[in-house]
Amino acid sequence: MATDTLKRNPGAGGATGGLRRLLLDNGALTALIVLVIAMSALSGDFLTTDNLLNVGVQAAVTAVLAFGVTFVIVSAGIDLSVGSVAALSATVLAWSATSHGVPVVIAVLLAVATGVAAGLVNGFLIAYGKLPPFIATLAMLSVARGLSLVISEGSPIPFPDSVSHLGDTLGGWLPVPVLVMIVMGLIAAFVLGRTYIGRSMYAIGGNEEAARLSGLRVKRQKLAIYALSGVFAAVAGVVLASRLSSAQPQAADGYELDAIAAVVIGGASLAGGTGKASGTLIGALILAVLRNGLNLLNVSAFWQQVVIGVVIALAVLFDTLRRKAGATPLAAGTGPGGGRGRQAGTYALAAVVTVAIVGATSFLHDNANGSSNRRVGLSLSTLNNPFFVQIRAGAQAEARKLGVDLTVTDAQNDASQQANQLQNFTSSGVGAIVVNPVDSDAASNSVKAADKAGIPVVAVDRGVNDAKTATLVASDNVAGGELAAKSIAEKLGGKGKIVILQGQAGTSAARERAQGFADGLKAFPGIDVVAQQPADFDRTKGLDVMSNLLQAHPDVQGVIAANDEMALGAIKALGSKAGTSVSVVGFDGTPDGLKAVEGGSLYASVAQQPSQLGKIAVDNALKALDGKKVEQTVKVPVKVVTKQNVAGFKG
Repeated sequence: MATDTLKRNPGAGGATGGLRRLLLDNGALTALIVLVIAMSALSGDFLTTDNLLNVGVQAAVTAVLAFGVTFVIVSAGIDLSVGSVAALSATVLAWSATSHGVPVVIAVLLAVATGVAAGLVNGFLIAYGKLPPFIATLAMLSVARGLSLVISEGSPIPFPDSVSHLGDTLGGWLPVPVLVMIVMGLIAAFVLGRTYIGRSMYAIGGNEEAARLSGLRVKRQKLAIYALSGVFAAVAGVVLASRLSSAQPQAADGYELDAIAAVVIGGASLAGGTGKASGTLIGALILAVLRNGLNLLNVSAFWQQVVIGVVIALAVLFDTLRRKAGATPLAAGTGPGGGRGRQAGTYALAAVVTVAIVGATSFLHDNANGSSNRRVGLSLSTLNNPFFVQIRAGAQAEARKLGVDLTVTDAQNDASQQANQLQNFTSSGVGAIVVNPVDSDAASNSVKAADKAGIPVVAVDRGVNDAKTATLVASDNVAGGELAAKSIAEKLGGKGKIVILQGQAGTSAARERAQGFADGLKAFPGIDVVAQQPADFDRTKGLDVMSNLLQAHPDVQGVIAANDEMALGAIKALGSKAGTSVSVVGFDGTPDGLKAVEGGSLYASVAQQPSQLGKIAVDNALKALDGKKVEQTVKVPVKVVTKQNVAGFKG
């Protein structure tokens, strides 16, 4: 599989030239070694066995997706749909096996068939429809995600127990996702290096017209290439859902970018013709090591995105420099006979050097591991929302007051990313964990692992299903929804037309608040809900959705929004109508929401006092850490804040 082996430059002789050539030819491997050494030196928690296994688990889904994307990129294409296809395949499996009683084996085959079908559609549109790969796969990204939401009705579907074992460990220590990653990597390497279709990929990527003129059936090969990408996406989706014990309709959102990044970092060229499975694996490991290490070092999730973007840019730049420093890459399969032997020797040498240096750096942390400082990890579902920013602020203020080392992570509304963060907390030996779940079912396995390690877990704002937590610190979303419905109905005198802006599909907060709205409105039959649309807890989407609804329902008299951000977007769309002919009720009691209440454009906000949630969660985490008794549920009361009482309210 000599896919990007460079001819030796005769002028680069001697030991120095040989070392330089070794580093240039194995840039991704060199970067991985440097990262491992750096993280080992900076964090004493990085080198633990549990944490290194975490890195493998966290790389698994991205790597499996990336192996499939490697086929596409080698053939000079692109596949932006793999993340959505992964979610759709997992949803089909869970929906057919649990909701319709289909035997699990057949359900798994249906999931794989779903991936194949999506890939074939991509391939057909590209090969026969002459659509650019970017456009065709971008369309499939939207279609597959939409179908996943339609099938699941926006809610997670429990995964069959027999398939969920893919997220477990063998012998109590070896993670099954790592084994799946290795097996799929070997399959990808075999396809690329030992099969006719693999050679076809390199030929098409090197020069499609030349490949066609040489007798290669390019269109048929493209169908097969994109179908293979779909198969790997389906496997990745099943592994991801197994880790989360449920099929999440919003799972793997944005993972296509990580997969492409892993392939590029691993040395493949977006122009096609070069790339290999081992390089892709190294690229996925680099991303996993980066995220894991930056979490352990308490680096902001926002800065993590910056760092990963810089790494991708540097990887492409390094690839350019590598090609300028050498000669033209050899065609696939035409490298020297000892190429694979030299490659294996390089990897073996790299492993020996890494182990030696890492072993030496471990002595730096011998004393640090005995630190008696109390450490608490806080995993928030998102920090792109003022409500959760206030939870963080309340938690951090209380931690400073009590002298506690608080590490805060942002899951960015990704249940898989939050599972990784909770695993990192567990392996780094924090004293207690506070979690605000992205999804109550998806957090279950990670919380169970923390409990098994003797680490108390406190849930905040949302509970964790089927797992033991020390306590739940929360407001009642259903009760809050009922209060919002009652407020708008009473304001309208029990009669009128309203619209409801729902939260992000698949999240427990959106479901619970929607249930509260529905329950509260049952007492007011004169209130007519003319439309309900999701706006994903986002102000901009709230503006757009409300603007669209006003075209169909210009006579609307009231709006209930599942959070203040969407309510503020609706107010912008309503313009002068807000607070005069149209009453708007929000949820959360954020600073911007309270300002709008004070100004009169927002009639009311159901305030949860988020800073108090954060403060109380940290207090209870420390009580549990010290072995003190904590209540099973700690309720922070919600309040309806209007212009009459907003002056005395503090969130």
